[in-house]
Amino acid sequence: MTDAVPSPHPGLAESPFLLAARGQEPAHTPVWYMRQAGRSLPEYLAVREGIGMLESCMDADLVTEITLQPVRRYGVDAAIFFSDIVLPLKAVGVDLDIKAGVGPVVASPVRTLDDVAAIPDLTPEHVPYISQAVRQLVAELGATPLIGFAGAPFTVASYLVEGGPSKEHAKTKAMMFGAPDVWDALMRKIAGIAAAYLRIQVEAGASAVQLFDSWAGALTPADYRASVMPHSQRVLAAAGELGVPRIHFGVGTSNLLGLMGEAGADVVGVDWRTPLEQAIPLVGDRAVQGNLDPTLVFAPTEVMTRRAAEVVEAGRRAKGHIFNLGHGVIPSTDPGQLMALTDFVHGC
Repeated sequence: MTDAVPSPHPGLAESPFLLAARGQEPAHTPVWYMRQAGRSLPEYLAVREGIGMLESCMDADLVTEITLQPVRRYGVDAAIFFSDIVLPLKAVGVDLDIKAGVGPVVASPVRTLDDVAAIPDLTPEHVPYISQAVRQLVAELGATPLIGFAGAPFTVASYLVEGGPSKEHAKTKAMMFGAPDVWDALMRKIAGIAAAYLRIQVEAGASAVQLFDSWAGALTPADYRASVMPHSQRVLAAAGELGVPRIHFGVGTSNLLGLMGEAGADVVGVDWRTPLEQAIPLVGDRAVQGNLDPTLVFAPTEVMTRRAAEVVEAGRRAKGHIFNLGHGVIPSTDPGQLMALTDFVHGC
């Protein structure tokens, strides 16, 4: 396979997803789903059988196939690159694994400046399979844009400091409050890795990026602004230099939506807890993404579509609106319901 990046497909200029992300008028409300590449799809479960999560993320052909599956099935307006937010850490040599039913587990949590210094910076040589998969995908996707992504500094730091998932983030906050020098060094390290990871994806052909700050909702606005926002700004600013739309998403972040927009987003993702009509004034002159409750796909179809219509209608007041769930697809979701939801939103 050649290393040349395919020329952008001419149809991307009319992509509803990219037009909405840039605050322009799309032909229809674009839709894609967080975690659409996997989890609930039987074809995903089939190709992943017996293969670990991180192992799957390091196989360019498997990443390509999984990323394409929901595009084929649903006809969504964008593909999301199949990977995991801790993959760049694994790639540079951090001893971690994703344990079923638990999540990312780090063997030696970060505690000191020496621990931070031991984490290498990310280079393209660490992740050749990422560039290869992106090139393969953009060649296959044609006029459908590919979204690259990375974990935001706070969320990735929480895994490194806690040693795994946490509900309270007590150790993370203890470092942020009590060891600001270590915290700042760690956040700068992760921001550099995230920025490099996004650049690798965009330079290989991704048309947009999303920065996931899954755990930012654990922060007060003051703490976010002082200790987290500058590092997310660095990542988003680096992505902005590449000329692609930037989406910024967090869970439980109704009190942070304005700041997350100010951090450098073109599109602010809104989870299901905050009605779009409340979120839109908070994000300023930016597009919004979201935000149907993921559990509504388990309701009768007519209930799901009625609530989806409310989301679409609220989104018309924004600079741009990309329809999505308010968080990721739940594993037991019926793919038929997502198919019906996609068709409905396209017809609105």
